[in-house]
Amino acid sequence: METEKNKLKDNTNSKKFKKVLLMGYNGANNTGSETRLISIIEDIRTVLGKDVKLTIPTLNEKNLRRYIEEDEHLKIVPIPSIYFFALKEIVKKQDLVLLVEGSCYMDTWTSALLWAFLWTTRCAYNQGIPCIAYAVDSGELSRFNKFLVKKEANKTDLIITRTTYARERLIDIGVKAPIVSTADCAFTFETKLEAKNSLKKIWNSENPASTEGFVGMAVVDFHLWPVVIRPWGRKVNLYKWPYYFSRSRSRVLRSENLSRNWAREADRIVELHSKNIIIICMEELDEPLAIEIKNRMKHSEKAQIVSAGTYNASQITEVLRSLELLITSRYHAGVLSMKASVPQIGIGHDQRLKGLYKDIKIEKELFIDYPEDNSKVEVIWKSLSKKVDQLIENPKHTKELIRKCYQKQVELSLNNKKYLKNFLFEHEDVMV
Repeated sequence: METEKNKLKDNTNSKKFKKVLLMGYNGANNTGSETRLISIIEDIRTVLGKDVKLTIPTLNEKNLRRYIEEDEHLKIVPIPSIYFFALKEIVKKQDLVLLVEGSCYMDTWTSALLWAFLWTTRCAYNQGIPCIAYAVDSGELSRFNKFLVKKEANKTDLIITRTTYARERLIDIGVKAPIVSTADCAFTFETKLEAKNSLKKIWNSENPASTEGFVGMAVVDFHLWPVVIRPWGRKVNLYKWPYYFSRSRSRVLRSENLSRNWAREADRIVELHSKNIIIICMEELDEPLAIEIKNRMKHSEKAQIVSAGTYNASQITEVLRSLELLITSRYHAGVLSMKASVPQIGIGHDQRLKGLYKDIKIEKELFIDYPEDNSKVEVIWKSLSKKVDQLIENPKHTKELIRKCYQKQVELSLNNKKYLKNFLFEHEDVMV
């Protein structure tokens, strides 16, 4: 098999890549995944032509069809929750496999997602089909999953990471496959014309008399994750059988404390700075926390929820770019708002947002690590309040910093398709 693999790679120039698999977190009503998938489809069609046959597997066909149109050149393929056999059969029919999920090499959300990407990589390797991880991230991994990543990711022909930090983490684990770093595909995402003024339209439908500015909060319940595999469990904790959210009395209490602190900060911003609050759900799964925050607010009439369950990626991106300030626990909220130089503060619970902020050198100024130790939580929220006040009162320096960061990230993001084209047709040394 190794000889066959090398032979295939030696003849890459003459290979015709007519069928491409896009393996990711597709169909989850997740704004980040939506923007990435749309941007990656454009990249592939730029490199391989409009007639390339694309296959997109999904656990939720209905959601995926909200933003991806199936036609003679693009096929949506439903797969079961226990996906091993189905993915193996799908991979067999491809000329090229791309791993397109940003949260590729991490088990923060669930080991099952990580295993799906590693299994796809193994299937491609065994079939002698090139496999590329396309602008992906790495993060926290259990000891067992580090072993799996080291073993299976080495079978990837090229890994393109979206931060240098992600590249370094994979190298530290022991991954020897070629790895280059660029920036996330969503930096080149273009919104649709009809999405212009989305925030004004959404807000005015409920609050026609309001004229104050807007502060956005892109929230995520850290205490739901990871999703775990169980044969049965409480229906309220079911993600999609056999996957259940991690819930316990302690986790529920911490979730309640999280919503309470968000609500308190939202009310403080309304009272001190006379701003409206937009609670942004970058994934539909964030809605329960968003609803809880709004319900806990004293000034709930000054808040509105904007969710990926209702609005598409273009609309949410336009909302993000219309803010005066963004407080975000979601990676792609930070990414998508940068084009408008929106000042932002990150509250991170994993390595993705931290990695982005480290790459663009704003980690010390604008990033807050959310602690595992519950006794330190109050300190974090006091620190956040201080940063919020500073940015609302004096945003100029940070806006300029974000503007420069965005320009650099767009340049790096454009390298994604350059590396893809180089690997497929020129096959020069891609290491940097």
